[in-house]
Amino acid sequence: MAYTTIDNPELYFQCKLYTGNGSDDHAMTFDNTDTSMQPDMVWMKSRTQSGYNHYLVDVVRGVTKAIRPNLTNDEDTYSDAFKSFDSNGFTLDDDTSNSEINQNTKTYVAWCWKAGGSASSNTNGSTTSSVSANTTGGFSIATYPGNGSSGATIGHGLSTTAPKIVLIKKRSAADSWTMLNTNIDLNKYLKLNGNDAEVSDPMFNNTAPTTSVFTVDSDGQVNENSNTFVAYCFSEVQGFSKFGTYTGNGNADGAFVYTGFRPAFVMLKNTTDARNWIIVDNKRLGYNTITSALYPDNNDAEASASGDPVMDILSNGFKLRDTSDHWNESGDTFIYMAFAEQPFVNSKGVPCNAR
Repeated sequence: MAYTTIDNPELYFQCKLYTGNGSDDHAMTFDNTDTSMQPDMVWMKSRTQSGYNHYLVDVVRGVTKAIRPNLTNDEDTYSDAFKSFDSNGFTLDDDTSNSEINQNTKTYVAWCWKAGGSASSNTNGSTTSSVSANTTGGFSIATYPGNGSSGATIGHGLSTTAPKIVLIKKRSAADSWTMLNTNIDLNKYLKLNGNDAEVSDPMFNNTAPTTSVFTVDSDGQVNENSNTFVAYCFSEVQGFSKFGTYTGNGNADGAFVYTGFRPAFVMLKNTTDARNWIIVDNKRLGYNTITSALYPDNNDAEASASGDPVMDILSNGFKLRDTSDHWNESGDTFIYMAFAEQPFVNSKGVPCNAR
């Protein structure tokens, strides 16, 4: 029972459900009034409307700049969609030009992370980056220019820990999302906008990130000359975040995955076969067994997964349910990212209350 280093995970990650109203200044306040968190990255998705894309904004690129996790599109600019990152939430505008994150009566989920506020210049790598980093929560946002040079290094700002996951998107032209995950072969990567199994290609120069930089190859997806990129970097924090693998057993009594906390968010992917990415969280259903999945690689509504038992969220991890090849195919390897709602044991060694 490892002690956590973060007693209140809601200072660094929040899941927010909301209903759109199609109006300006539609403010979203996080539900826990005892916790104030100004997010630096917000990832939104319609729950009820098929065809509405995922939508991601961050403090480094700016509130008007949107990228879509399920698409290869370059960065879009909307002046009337996402308005501001607030002291305990965020605010939307009428969304008339984008029409996907604040439509009247439509329901949405927003997954929100805390980085380090406004960006600063980082010269740790061979390429200068602009970075917003939160070393306590193990999350940073870095933007950088590509130079087409194999072995280029980019500073990520996490300083005390090396990221286990780096997720990169080209901003200035259409291209796939590229994920470095140190739980798989460093000569392979994962594509967030598609259901592909792990892809063999040394996008990250077969080099693990260090406490100061990550390394990219000359490939256009991560380092094309005269293009701009954004990288989202995640390091593990005991009792708050966990990034690992498990093996499916093809059984309704699926594998138990220990995280050391009760998850608020779990994203997983079959790396052996071409299967969808899956996201579940602690809010959209709110009780076990979780059936309300969303798919980062497509624009399906939440209802598409209704009735399929994905997992039980437990006080110290999660347990897979059902025989689905998307999250429990027998013998296949799955990667996961999990963030905490509540630690299993607090920083003083006291067990936390179970749900």
